[in-house]
Amino acid sequence: MRRTARAFAGWMALAGLCLAAVAAGATEATKYTVSLADTAQHRVLVRIDIPAGAVERDLQLPVWNAVYQIRDFSQHINWVRAKSGTGQTLAIRKMDKSRWHIEGAAQGAEIEYELFADDAGPFGAQLNSHHAFLNLAEVLMYPVEARGAPVTVHFDGLPAGWKIATAMTAAGGSDFSAENYDRMVDSPVEAGTFQESDFDDAGIHYRVVVDADAADYDMAKIVAMLRSMTAAAVSWMNDRPMSGYMFLYHFPRGPGGGGMEHAYCTAIDIPAARLSENPESLASVSAHEFFHLWNVKRIRPQSLEPVDYTRENYTPALWFSEGVTTTAGNFILQRAGLADEAKFLADLAGQIEELEQRPAHLTQSAEESSLDTWLERYDYYRSPERSISYYNKGNLLGLMLDLEVREASNGKASLREVLQWMNQNYAQKGKSFPDSDGVREAAETVSGGRLRWFFQKYVAGLEEIPWNEFLKTVGLRLDEQRVTVGDPEFVSGRRTGAAPVVLSVSPDSEAAHAGLQAGDSILEFNGRQVGPDFRRQVGALQPGDVVKLHVRTARGEEHELQWKAGSRQEVRYQVKDLENVSAQQRARRAAWLKGEAETQGEARP
Repeated sequence: MRRTARAFAGWMALAGLCLAAVAAGATEATKYTVSLADTAQHRVLVRIDIPAGAVERDLQLPVWNAVYQIRDFSQHINWVRAKSGTGQTLAIRKMDKSRWHIEGAAQGAEIEYELFADDAGPFGAQLNSHHAFLNLAEVLMYPVEARGAPVTVHFDGLPAGWKIATAMTAAGGSDFSAENYDRMVDSPVEAGTFQESDFDDAGIHYRVVVDADAADYDMAKIVAMLRSMTAAAVSWMNDRPMSGYMFLYHFPRGPGGGGMEHAYCTAIDIPAARLSENPESLASVSAHEFFHLWNVKRIRPQSLEPVDYTRENYTPALWFSEGVTTTAGNFILQRAGLADEAKFLADLAGQIEELEQRPAHLTQSAEESSLDTWLERYDYYRSPERSISYYNKGNLLGLMLDLEVREASNGKASLREVLQWMNQNYAQKGKSFPDSDGVREAAETVSGGRLRWFFQKYVAGLEEIPWNEFLKTVGLRLDEQRVTVGDPEFVSGRRTGAAPVVLSVSPDSEAAHAGLQAGDSILEFNGRQVGPDFRRQVGALQPGDVVKLHVRTARGEEHELQWKAGSRQEVRYQVKDLENVSAQQRARRAAWLKGEAETQGEARP
């Protein structure tokens, strides 16, 4: 297990708080009241009723949640005040940017504060005249000594006709409960006039909640897709870790995009325009986020435990927790009949191309990329020379590890068995796994092979992945072709939920002459609002194509820019059949595409 001294100190501090809570008998519920009445000004009013206990209390608002970024949610708090259980005004002192201290709380205390909420998307908190979507860690403080105590939440001031959807336990009307603060803030809330459907399968009740214009989606098609996908995932893992699960979708007519996993639900944004042009995108992101209910939410790396809301939780294992979740999601789509071999191989070629085109793949390992996720808020860090994506390389490592596990076991095991073993030996026993070493242990156990070399070279190390050595086992090869492509004459990067930002502009180029500058945010590309597929759109440019951008400068000014794309040489990849594919290779490929082991073969000694 790898853990910095700082992380260990944080764990000990949290453990101490938990022991203190137990010693103090902190079992009475902390009560939250959340008013959503002020939709026009996007202001949420919160009241926290703390039961009798210690004279002095600290209250903490998380500094991060949902994505691995310090976002300092306290920036939105307008004021905070407190009074005792007997109604006397209490002095409240700010200890740092996100923590407050009160005295005289022996008979309990009532803390009240107001915050501004207008951050759209699955990673934010937003209140407006249309709806409310709340990641509660961005809204609700917690009494530090009672983080593990039960909580109740009452929503007040809802506009007429609004209803509430959340994965918390319903307690009647607008009241909900959770066993502790962590469970509560892992249950986002949607309030409004959303549409809802549901279905049952394999003992699980699924809710499908959609907040969007009715003309932009077909609920029956979404439910049919989810029926197939969820059944394939539950069957693949041979496990039902919950009795209920909620899919919450937003399809905004504007910018947006992204998905956020939770233990009993997921929140997903896809712009309506993108959903119309690429309906398959909904299945892809839904499969990824749904599989997180195992990988990340239950199969958890030790370095992410316990969650520290006051500072970064560093982990070298996001290549597995995020990247291999994509691998699993793609296998599930195949099994559900929502994707085919051609798409699978085209996506594989595209993923290899994405990695190979980033010079940083020679200088940053998959584990380092995982640790550095906290740097993604900085524009330069996201440049191709500086960083790779643990989503991208992790997905590729998952695919190659799958092939190597098959090779080591003579087809008797696969990535499926690796994940099932980790689920049985860690998640179901309430334990977290020791980061990359835990993945290696699982792969070696199910395959009977020695795989330390794989992790040393390609996970912790910087060695180039020999694609053809792995792919030949399923009768495939990687074909490289140098082609002339359109050059937009700029490099951009984006962090989760934000618009792409121009990182650099080619000197003396048409883009530079048009006025494009580093630091500009790209809001529209060729008349379309920018979405998650922006990189693919830019990659499809041909020499001489018109590039038209709507940008916002660092000063907040918006304007249109237009020029013609230049040209450059680039390597493009395709995954193709070997000249002579054996029956054994075809059989292994068929099993690989379904994400399952072959029926014959014995593990190596």
